[in-house]
Amino acid sequence: MTDKAKELHEKFKNKIPEDVREHAKSARVEMRNSITSLLPPEFVERRRAARKEMLLAAQKMIGHAIDRMETKKN
Repeated sequence: MTDKAKELHEKFKNKIPEDVREHAKSARVEMRNSITSLLPPEFVERRRAARKEMLLAAQKMIGHAIDRMETKKN
């Protein structure tokens, strides 16, 4: 969680009752589950695989950028 997200969380923590936040969290989980149940399992698997590939690509790009910085530093 970023500092800004933590700040917002703390700001609303005192303004929104805990049980309301728990119900909202449960509603979010149920909504995600209901949407997932509408999609074929293959779609969910492929979406997860695609997300993993995108994260691996980002990881490689960051590693490459770090390597370039270290090369220029020397």
